[in-house]
Amino acid sequence: MQELPKNILKQYWGFTAFRGSQEPCINALLNQKDVFALMPTGGGKSLCYQIPALALEGICIVVSPLIALIQNQVDNLKSKNIKAIALTGGISFEELNNLLDNCLYGNYKFLYLSPERLQQSLVQDRIRQMNVSLLAIDEAHCISQWGNDFRPSYLECAVLREMAPKAPMIALTATATKKVQIDILENLKLRSPLIVKDSFERKNIGFQVILCEDKRYPLEKLFKKYKGCAIVYVRTRRKTFELSNHLNKLGISATFYHGGLSKEQKKDRLNVWLKDDVRAMVATNAFGMGVDKADVRMVLHYQIPDSIENYFQEAGRCGRDGKAAKAILLYKTEDIVIAEKQFIHSLPDAQYVKQVYGKLNTYFQIAYGEGSGESFDLNFNDFCGRYELNPFLAHNALRILDQHAVISLTEAFNQKSTLLFTVTKATLFDYLDANPTLAHILVTTLRTYGGLFDYETPVNLNLLSKKLNLSEQQIKKVFEKLQDDDIAICNLASTDLKVTFLVSREDDRTINPFAPKIRALNQNKLAQFDAIMAYIKNEKLCRSQFLLAYFGEKDSQKCGQCDICKSYNATKDEVENLKLKIVDILAKKSLSSRNLSNMIEEDESMVIDALRELLENETISLNQKNEYGLS
Repeated sequence: MQELPKNILKQYWGFTAFRGSQEPCINALLNQKDVFALMPTGGGKSLCYQIPALALEGICIVVSPLIALIQNQVDNLKSKNIKAIALTGGISFEELNNLLDNCLYGNYKFLYLSPERLQQSLVQDRIRQMNVSLLAIDEAHCISQWGNDFRPSYLECAVLREMAPKAPMIALTATATKKVQIDILENLKLRSPLIVKDSFERKNIGFQVILCEDKRYPLEKLFKKYKGCAIVYVRTRRKTFELSNHLNKLGISATFYHGGLSKEQKKDRLNVWLKDDVRAMVATNAFGMGVDKADVRMVLHYQIPDSIENYFQEAGRCGRDGKAAKAILLYKTEDIVIAEKQFIHSLPDAQYVKQVYGKLNTYFQIAYGEGSGESFDLNFNDFCGRYELNPFLAHNALRILDQHAVISLTEAFNQKSTLLFTVTKATLFDYLDANPTLAHILVTTLRTYGGLFDYETPVNLNLLSKKLNLSEQQIKKVFEKLQDDDIAICNLASTDLKVTFLVSREDDRTINPFAPKIRALNQNKLAQFDAIMAYIKNEKLCRSQFLLAYFGEKDSQKCGQCDICKSYNATKDEVENLKLKIVDILAKKSLSSRNLSNMIEEDESMVIDALRELLENETISLNQKNEYGLS
């Protein structure tokens, strides 16, 4: 006899009632019906399959895209004395065999694995022998080429249907446009599924966009204004440690996270943040998916994200406890130009993809009709330098080849070259006095990279080679000498990517079948970029309404707490009082908008709006120092 879902909820999670569409999803799965669930970040998606899996006989197979996400879920289940296994990377064949045996004979309730692991014949054979009660595909938008996190390996998830044909399947996602939803339903072959879509509205989150030419100032101000822990999203690895270092200098405890860290570093930094040993996590978009921390009070985007999908998912990581939280995006005019360069000007067309594919074959000396199954280590910067390729375009071309199963691209971040000075700056300069021939190389390295005295910093040997007009080998010898002399710790490598050719070389004939799809994907990327730009430049529509409309919710209400709503909600008296206060202050001294905001202790956006009106009425004027004063 099945145990009642509410009893399981109370026993393991301590709750007495379900939220949103959790209960209909659970009941459908218990009745052997497929489910497609669109629920917001923090909406309790995992309970939709965990509770029916505990109620049913057998084991639940969960496919998830990130190792950190898998490990987090498994650790949570184990903490509740629920038997769960994760098939992550770095385990031997013998260990894999033993873990699969445990799933068969050890009364385990959950087997978590990546889509790549699912493709192994040993894993598939063992799953066929298991008593599978339920199939769960988490982050299902990864299956769609139109999604923001498309992973080609996710297309193989449908093979689970052949291995466990009687088990119901649930697909879950927190971000999916209509086009992505259709892809998920078709690719997973869901059978007459129950489709549930909870509103993505997050009433406790106040969205805000701030235009500022010096972003570090409002960053500090926001951390002072909004207490509690925070995530700061940036776009580059270098920026993660630069900005975390800056926050630490301001007395705001911070650490950083990006895809290039080792597994141990990622785990350590996540743990210190989860335990509140540091307040801020400065990270690339490699961080956050599946991280269960409910009390994040602020998510701050320091640079422009590439899509509404990514932005909304990342912003949704604050306020999961239901308490007030802020999602703030900082940008300056120059950021728009940089974003266009990163997201639009780096979209390769089919002809460019053919060119990169041809150069890649030449680089590894692969003859026509050969290459299938061969793997190589690739120094990406050397590859781009040799053929004078734009790195942004070339990397995107390689990703397209990966997505269409021409090559398999693995980013071997553990082999990145890194450098960390273990002495003080004073000691280093004394060392240079004693070794003057090294001065030019080390000074150039210090000028190129920040954080060399604080963190193991990734260094681009190819870039330094060009700047110094020296070979990479000469630079390596200098870094190795620093390590021998106990001045630094270095980890030097000549590769940062691993490439496996999946098909034999046929040049244009290899690319032609999916060339039209490249054009369609580029158009989709352009539309996504236009949407995030429209969100940033929007000055009339409630931020929450704008975001919800993007995901198809056309009839939502104004949130009343975003920067747009607050601007409209300010009463005429409040605006007039603010303008009078500004005039009184400027009668004594000319000041910048920043200084005015500090003195008045009001949102800078409201102060700027009031200043704009006063300028239009010619009550005040702007001097050459960019200060406001009475006309």
